[in-house]
Amino acid sequence: MRENPLALRSAGILLHPTSLPGPPALGDLGPCSRSFVDFLEKAGQTFWQMLPIHPIGAGDSPYDSPSAFAGATHLISLEDLALWGLLSSADLRGLSVDKTPGQADFERARRERPALLKKAFVAFRLQATRELAQDYERFLATHNSWVWDFALYSALKNEADQLPWTAWPRELRRREPSALEAAYQRLTDQVQYEVFLQFCFHQQWDALRHHARERGVQLMGDMPMFVAHDSVDVWANQRLFFLDEEGGRTVQAGVPPDYFSEKGQLWGNPLYRWDAMRQDGYGWWIDRLRRELSKFDAVRLDHFIAFSRYWEVPIDAESAKTGRYVEGPGYDFFERAGVALGGLPLVAEDLGIVTHEVELLRDHFRLPGMKVLQFAFNPGAEGYLPHRHGENSVAYTGTHDNNTSRGWYEALLRRSVELLPEQLELSRVQAFSGALSAHDLSWSLIRSLYASTARTAIVPVQDVLNLGEAYRMNVPGVGHGNWAYRVLEDQLTDEIAERLRALALVTERLPTRS
Repeated sequence: MRENPLALRSAGILLHPTSLPGPPALGDLGPCSRSFVDFLEKAGQTFWQMLPIHPIGAGDSPYDSPSAFAGATHLISLEDLALWGLLSSADLRGLSVDKTPGQADFERARRERPALLKKAFVAFRLQATRELAQDYERFLATHNSWVWDFALYSALKNEADQLPWTAWPRELRRREPSALEAAYQRLTDQVQYEVFLQFCFHQQWDALRHHARERGVQLMGDMPMFVAHDSVDVWANQRLFFLDEEGGRTVQAGVPPDYFSEKGQLWGNPLYRWDAMRQDGYGWWIDRLRRELSKFDAVRLDHFIAFSRYWEVPIDAESAKTGRYVEGPGYDFFERAGVALGGLPLVAEDLGIVTHEVELLRDHFRLPGMKVLQFAFNPGAEGYLPHRHGENSVAYTGTHDNNTSRGWYEALLRRSVELLPEQLELSRVQAFSGALSAHDLSWSLIRSLYASTARTAIVPVQDVLNLGEAYRMNVPGVGHGNWAYRVLEDQLTDEIAERLRALALVTERLPTRS
């Protein structure tokens, strides 16, 4: 059976690698990630929780990926490619200096990195060491089931000037074998390049995970419920989705109105044909879980409630208000997944409209749910208060979709001048936290979170650094301007590490090896 790191009392930090300081444009899997792992060890932290680590999609969102299996190539460390002998120090010196070090610059990364990655690919073909070449062959043998489809899809997208696969010639849309073979032959160099990039990501990820394990740090991933319509997953598995003859969606995913949005959220993802997936034992989904658990020690299942029931919206709807609930795969799926995977070290993101059926499904498989402290001060939400969390929970001050704790409190102060409900919420926050000002609020909530009965406590790095609203990671329902937050080089200090470690010690959250 697979060990479950969520079974022990622990603490961790939520931070996506792109938010790390150091490399030009954005953080990656190289020295900056290893340095952060060292900080986590010093701070007595067990978990480093990330957002999805797959290729990004519209608006630079990690939740809108063209592949549920491929790695995000913008996370490949150019510094580590130089250590492999595939780039020179002069190549790295040619990169421009960050003009806004507190912001990840995805556009700049798209502009500057490809030339160096292609140079590394040429060097790999010409002068790869025997050890690196053997690692490459092992990678191909292990990941043959998905990597060639992804590489061909990426090459075809490039050839079609990034048009969606539904706009490709019919023979390619329908994946006729002769058309696929002709495309492989025509685009061989581009396909091989895409495979090389996935190999680089894989090697660097494994090196990071080894570094983390040596220091007692566990990695926690994040797995979106749905996949993008314009993705290799849908193109290569069309029978598993609700599509028309041309590959267009017939219905789409979303959520009804909730805490985050008065109109709900219209996500636009295609919906699964769970009946078709059930026929082969949920093979694609279980392979997806297996892939995530090969990278992470535990995985957060985003939008867990959709395994019980999901919100189906007509394809022509203008908002998510129009829709209906449809039954998900439920117990059958998790029974089969547990057997196939030898255990389920998963966190159920059970936020939103949680029914009794969702709770029963979560608890039957002993999956910890999520408790978010920012939600705890509205009447009726007392279950989010630390003394009521329940041991089998993962508690957060906030998530990537929330404001920072300081920003949330400052916004509450502004709104409470005119709005009575906010006045009640504010008075509860102040009574609970004992904070005398917005400056004191974040660490007051962190102390309360660490004292929670929940086994796992996770804090976004912005709260550790006591940052305001301008530094939040994402505003749900807003398509642009998200995901760009970045830590400054000198912010993660020894003093902060010592403060976290002392708090982890007194609340019995230190890793057992400490």
